[in-house]
Amino acid sequence: MGAKTTAAPAIKLDTLSDVNDLGKPWKFDDEDTGLHVTRSCVWSPPGCHPVGCGVKLYVDDDGKLVKVEGDENHPVTQGRLCMRCIALKDYIYNPSRVTKPMKRDRKYRGQADKWEECSMDEALSLIEENYWKTVKEHGFESVLVYTGTGRDGGVTSGSNLASMVFNTPNYCYTQSGYACYLPRMAASVYCSGIAYTEVDYAGTLEKRYDDPEYKVPEVIVLWGKEPLASNPDGLFGHAIIDMMKRGSKIIAVDPRVTWIANKADYHLRIRPGTDTALGMAMLDVIIKEKLYDEEFVDQYCYGFKEFAERCATMPPSKAAEICGVDEEDIIGAARMYAKADPATISWGLAVDQKTNGLQNGQVIVALTAITGNIDKPGGQLVAGAGTSVTGGENEDAEMMALARVEDPELHMKMIGMEEYPGYCGFCNNSHADLTLRALETDKPYPVRFAMLQNCNFAANSTAEPDRWIKASAEALDFCFALDCFITPSVQCAADVIIPLATTAETPTVVSVNYGATPVYRGFQNPAIKVGDCMGNAEFAYVMGSRLWPEKFENWGIHSTEDFLSHVWLGKEKFEDLAPTVLNQYDHEYFKYKKGKMRPDGGLGFATPSGRIELWSQAYEQFGDDPLPYYEEPHYSPYSDSEYMLPAYKEMYPFVLTTGARTYSFFHSENRQVPVLREINPDPIFEINPEDAKKKGVTDGMWVRVFNMFGECYLKAHLTPKVKPGVVHAQHGWWFPEEDGEAPHLFGTLRSQINNLIPNFHVGVIGFGAPFKSMICDFEPTDKNFDTDMQMIQEKFGRLD
Repeated sequence: MGAKTTAAPAIKLDTLSDVNDLGKPWKFDDEDTGLHVTRSCVWSPPGCHPVGCGVKLYVDDDGKLVKVEGDENHPVTQGRLCMRCIALKDYIYNPSRVTKPMKRDRKYRGQADKWEECSMDEALSLIEENYWKTVKEHGFESVLVYTGTGRDGGVTSGSNLASMVFNTPNYCYTQSGYACYLPRMAASVYCSGIAYTEVDYAGTLEKRYDDPEYKVPEVIVLWGKEPLASNPDGLFGHAIIDMMKRGSKIIAVDPRVTWIANKADYHLRIRPGTDTALGMAMLDVIIKEKLYDEEFVDQYCYGFKEFAERCATMPPSKAAEICGVDEEDIIGAARMYAKADPATISWGLAVDQKTNGLQNGQVIVALTAITGNIDKPGGQLVAGAGTSVTGGENEDAEMMALARVEDPELHMKMIGMEEYPGYCGFCNNSHADLTLRALETDKPYPVRFAMLQNCNFAANSTAEPDRWIKASAEALDFCFALDCFITPSVQCAADVIIPLATTAETPTVVSVNYGATPVYRGFQNPAIKVGDCMGNAEFAYVMGSRLWPEKFENWGIHSTEDFLSHVWLGKEKFEDLAPTVLNQYDHEYFKYKKGKMRPDGGLGFATPSGRIELWSQAYEQFGDDPLPYYEEPHYSPYSDSEYMLPAYKEMYPFVLTTGARTYSFFHSENRQVPVLREINPDPIFEINPEDAKKKGVTDGMWVRVFNMFGECYLKAHLTPKVKPGVVHAQHGWWFPEEDGEAPHLFGTLRSQINNLIPNFHVGVIGFGAPFKSMICDFEPTDKNFDTDMQMIQEKFGRLD
């Protein structure tokens, strides 16, 4: 399954008007404005998951970005952009942005006034010197690469940075239980051999929805996903609207009322954390009423009898009581999904953010499988053998080998490999919770050198962030950051900062769904240069060439473009593909019938049984139950777990869910962009009006939110979007306009909802954590932390 490429003619045009024409020039002069235009597919920063939206970057004769427009030639986004892209200029030229390398002595960590500019060579030399010093004293395993979410190159290039550049097995996404995307991938791989399945929105087809091979889904299930705000993991949110206009009906599984959920035929407003019970009940209905695809089940499913018996233990009546939804709605939604031809499920972050997440993923895989919606037009889009990660043909094994250290003994030293092999071996990451333990205790060994790869752990994704802040600041002998801004994480832990280039300044490859479900492949083309900033790929090339000159020479890596080609494109060259801006992948359906889903060419799927495993041998191998089961969240009003003391039920009566996406921000980014901040100036805490009245809380009042792990201050928003008994808190908050000096650190812990989320509450295999299924209480406070937008505009400047 190669990618279609179209050579770009070397001519100038004054307009780009033909939708879906990938043969337009990638650079041209606009005669109406006199500006120079570069066509590109954006990644990050600023934050964006890998949709690869098409943009036109307009630059003046002085090399300054003047405006950003959507590229109507992009076959999927078709000129549509979110506000974060439109505000890109405000991000790039923000006065608080770091554009020169800086350093400070380790003893001044946390002190904002001790940073001083230095040359790039001095900054890189400090990194190189401290790296070899650490390796000599403690070994390569003492090196840690912290990574953020959705960054340049996604999951693969971060691993490449750790393995190829720093020769360490400890590449770590710092969120407890890797509770973002990877649990879904693990469930998919362990149950079906497919890296990830997603809604088929005709992104691979030249004529899109009008292609004769395509069929618009009759039903789309949005399971814990709000695609309009998040455009998550490569699913362009407005594609759902496109399909709704063409007749698709919606089933929404979401405790909150979103715009799309409000348009759904069934909105299953479950109690957060109870998704697995809902999925088992829907399966019970489909199996008992024989609404499943018997031919597919007979030929391509493993363990159906045992699976059916397990699902029968969760009838709709029982699930209704657990989930807090109407029994008839569960039955109706199950029938509607099973009878649709085709039907598709888009599964979101809510699947990952619970201890029971792999089981949630298991039942979603089963729903798509037993109804025969795998790899069919308008069903679940899947990759074939050899295209599951990078998109190249027959080069995956070699390219993925670059994402782990060469020495197998060193690889096995990865933190958490012994305790959680199904986690560490799968995602090639050190286990987040155990990495925190290593920083705090030096067990299993000390960690002394670290890189913050665009990772704002103090404000964004870590549970109990105060522990990560303290451990990072105290344990590391040397730490450097690659970032656009001095974030709370940079301020508390880093000694050197390398300024990070934005999406308009550096080349990279954008692979939808990180390549797990190839749809198209975009190329980020730089249009401007700001300061001494460098992108992730450029840093990997430059630093890798300094540390390992012979290896990089042998790999043929002599430039940033060579690095991108080596880790992403195999035999293809970035410089040849970049002018095409975007390649749609050739795609065919029903690959499992043609021997194209298994590396050995056999029929079926890439699992031990060759079938989709409703009874998962992989789960059993890693010590978990091979069949799905519902587990009540460790902390809930209905839990009788060892963690839930009887008194907690009265002390913390509300179910807390966190992290629903907003239009203004991507996690902790963009708080210093006034045009975005004024849309969402304060950290919002959503409360049902009935609950607020009982607590004496009015709309716009600041409240103290607390539980047994911590507290924070948020601004109350009374809304029926959340059910009585459920509250929702925004995440990722810090205040760039405030004092950055430790311990204040831009006020990040004041409004940090993750203060209330514990580490070390993961699933049996190591995935999942209770970010969306915790308990809490709240009370009014006389404190007032209202944002002064005038001050923010004066400090950061609002650009026209």
